[in-house]
Parts: sequence; C-alpha cells; structure tokens
Amino acid sequence: MIVYNATAQQGSATGLRPQPEPTHPTSPRMVAQAIPSCKLVGMAVQSHQLEVDTRGDTHVVNVTEQVARCVESGNVKDGTATVFVVGSTAGITTTEYEPGLVKHDLKALFEAIAPDNARYHHEETWHDDNGHAHVRASLLGPSLTIPVIDRRLQLGTWQQIVLIDFDTRPRSRRVIVQVVGE
Repeated sequence: MIVYNATAQQGSATGLRPQPEPTHPTSPRMVAQAIPSCKLVGMAVQSHQLEVDTRGDTHVVNVTEQVARCVESGNVKDGTATVFVVGSTAGITTTEYEPGLVKHDLKALFEAIAPDNARYHHEETWHDDNGHAHVRASLLGPSLTIPVIDRRLQLGTWQQIVLIDFDTRPRSRRVIVQVVGE
C-alpha cells in the first residue's frame, strides 16, 4: 500500500507524492492500492465539445439531448460519460426539467443560499458584480458522471442533464463531454 499526502507539492504534476503513513488520525491522505484484475487494455476515450448560449442569472439549460448524441455517435459501448462546464460561474447537475423547477424553484434555492445582493469580497477584489455566481457554482460543481450502457446514458425517466449559468450576463459556455469505456 502507498499512502499519498493530499496537499499539493511544488514540482509535482499531480500534487501527490509518497509519504510515510500519517500518525495522526485526522491527517489528510489518499490510499492507492493496485487492483490486479483492473485492465486498461481496450479502453477508449472520446472527447466532444458543445457550445451552449445562456442568459445568465441562474439560467437552466437542458443539455441531455446534445450529450446523448455525443454518446450515441461514438464507439464506446459501455463506460461512463463525464459532462464538464468550463468556467467558474456555471455548474452541471441533473433534475427534472419542468417549468416550476427551472423557472422558479432552483433560482429561489440558490438565492436563499447565496443572495445576489449580499456582500462578497470577490467583488471588492475584482470590482465586478458576480461574487454570488462564483459561490453558487462552487456549491453545484462543474461536472457530472453518468454510466453508459449500450451507448445510452443511464438516466431516470424524468432525469435530465442541465447546465445552470449563474453569471450576471449572457455567456457562450463550452461544455466538454468525455466518454470513457469499451
């Protein structure tokens, strides 16, 4: 077993380097073990890029069909699809894409958690108005991984993949879809 310190190390591409086993029970660490049955032979990686125009202001955009087309058009039959939005003021998740959620409920939730009119030190640093957008995107996260079986996304009947743009202006968002598998 190799134990890695989870803090970034200067000069390390991954930020991980072998460390002695931590003696304190709360020390941050990651444990990597070789799994003899794990084979990477025959694995394929396919990357796709989508451009999504948004209005900002917690705009929810359904990207399920575009992601499904990426998966269906590739040669990966079984694996995973990772959907990642480039930028720090938008996020990706799944939800039921219906008017009550996308036009009111999600916006109300994020407004309650990180109000757009609150004081954000980010805005003082950069003299802009989107501190709340960065906080909201940080909470949601930039990516999502979905299982792929027989070139089909494994989503529930009412489960759609959505991009939520929290910025204060319209944007053209770049979304990367990376499919890995056999």
